[in-house]
Amino acid sequence: MASFIDEIKIRAEAGKGGDGVVRWRQEKFVPKGGPAGGDGGRGGDFYIKAVRDINILAKYKSKKEFLAEKGGDGQGKSLHGKRGEDFFLELPIGSVVTNIETDQKWQLLKEGDTELLLKGGYGGYGNEHFKSSVNTTPKEFNYGEEGEKGEFSVELELFADLGLIGLPNAGKSSLLNILTNAEAKVGDYPFTTLDPNLGDFYGYIVADIPGVIEGASEGKGLGVKFLRHIKRTGMLAHLVSFENENMMQAYNDIRNELEKYDTKENLGDEGLSSKKEIIILTKTDVVDFERVEQEKSNFTKLDKEVLVVSLFDDKAVKNLQKELSKFLQDL
Repeated sequence: MASFIDEIKIRAEAGKGGDGVVRWRQEKFVPKGGPAGGDGGRGGDFYIKAVRDINILAKYKSKKEFLAEKGGDGQGKSLHGKRGEDFFLELPIGSVVTNIETDQKWQLLKEGDTELLLKGGYGGYGNEHFKSSVNTTPKEFNYGEEGEKGEFSVELELFADLGLIGLPNAGKSSLLNILTNAEAKVGDYPFTTLDPNLGDFYGYIVADIPGVIEGASEGKGLGVKFLRHIKRTGMLAHLVSFENENMMQAYNDIRNELEKYDTKENLGDEGLSSKKEIIILTKTDVVDFERVEQEKSNFTKLDKEVLVVSLFDDKAVKNLQKELSKFLQDL
């Protein structure tokens, strides 16, 4: 399977305008007719367009330059050159495109969104354009203008209805697999998930966000690269495993990183820590009933919805599915 790519840099160029030309009317028994050189066609514009394919950036891994078509040169008999075809660079929904030189930004928020990045150059004038009463046989013409060009960064910020967060090995990938049949990789070691995984849960998109750890807001571990994917997630499911001796500390470690990221990015009330959050206590099968009840009571004091689950307990899984569906419908 190809590696998930969520950021690239590209060089883009709109089409150059076609050149004007010097041509003359070819008339019988006339040594030289009047000017008949047509204008060049305009170069194609350069657009970005949102598509529903989060893996499409991988197609551009080896190709970093994209050009719109050049306008056609003018022709004889006063014919204008053909307009260059526009170029549409397809990018995933959620892409943020930044002009590296000017810092201008464009966002693609829904499927089909289209934004003009660069304008094609105008075509040059042919010699017919320069005809006048004092210049009946002009030889002047213009070359076509260059199209606009620039270098751009593309960063993908995933859209999802529900984002699964938590320390490594909290059970996010396993839960995603059960909820959506996403077939995300699972293992008993940190950072099994190196890329975000997505799945469909009754029409809702669920994202398994790679393990956030203490220091992630400063780039430690998998770093801020994946914190930005949580920004556009509708609701968070915060998984805390019973394998942690201090479950509240494990929970607070993640909450602290979300708050630090919000402060660093100046997100305010729109930040990650302000999103609706439910808490899912996982791996109940590794502890006894009394521990489960005690921890559930502790987390309920946070005034948030608290669910408990063992993925080996079919009844608990079905109850979790039912409750998650309710939360998403309300959202």
